[in-house]
Order: sequence, then C-alpha cells, then structure tokens
Amino acid sequence: MMQVQYMKPFYTKITGDKLRLVFAYQYFSILKENEIFHFIPIEGKEMIINLHTQQIENLSEVFVFQKGNRFIRLPLYQLLLITNVHEHLAPILESATPKPQIPLVSSVTVGEMEQLIIEIEQKNFDYLIDMALLDYNEALFFDLLQQKSNQLGVFEP
Repeated sequence: MMQVQYMKPFYTKITGDKLRLVFAYQYFSILKENEIFHFIPIEGKEMIINLHTQQIENLSEVFVFQKGNRFIRLPLYQLLLITNVHEHLAPILESATPKPQIPLVSSVTVGEMEQLIIEIEQKNFDYLIDMALLDYNEALFFDLLQQKSNQLGVFEP
C-alpha cells in the first residue's frame, strides 16, 4: 500500500459549493516501498470537492508521481482507495469550509437586562389581558389587570 507523505494544495478556491484544490511540483508526494515519488502536473493537477457532500467530483483525473525516470500514474479514484489521502484532505476541508458565524453577545448591563425583562413581562400581561377579553372572561381580565398594576407598582385602593 502507498501512503501520502506530503500534501499541500498550491492553490485553493471556493466557488459556490465547490472547493478546488490545485497541486504543483513538490506540494504532493507519496511513499511507495520506502521510496518517495513527487507529484508532477503533466496530466491532472486538481481535485474538485463538493462541500455539501464532502465528495470528490473529478475521480477520473489522473495524477502522476515521479522518482528519477520512474513514473506512477494514478486516477484519483484509485489514489483514494490505495492511500491515506483522506487523512490529509480532512484538515484541508476543515480549514476551507466556512463556519457559521455566531453572533457576538453585546455587553449588557444588569440594569438594561432588568428593564428588558420588565418590558417583556408587561407585553405578556397585555397579551394575556387581550386573550381574556377575546374569551369574554371578565374574572380573568380583572385578575390580570390587578396583577399588572401590582407588578408596575401602581397602587390601587
């Protein structure tokens, strides 16, 4: 079995949902029977990966590796089957895949937070009062009005 010794794309580009990895001399090498063969871009030189499925789309692309006057020609599908290229692709994909942006939490003071909670509670009381009116529930309506006035600090005799 062959192993990928070194794999670093010379150029990467994301277009839509495709990641294009282009390789050049000395940026890709494999180890076969304790001999290192270096990639040469005489036939195929790129991998096109669908970012949604994480699948390589140009599996028939032929990669050529050379050591001296000996050459190894491997279609990309065969390179995937007989080497550990997946181990080298994983970090490349991870760094190239856009991460969802997490919104930053702004710094809110305790007083602002308390004010926000009071506003939400008031809106909730207004909603419940509206619902009581829609249901013609007079007892609930007056009970909610009393609770709302107590919450707001309005004192009724």
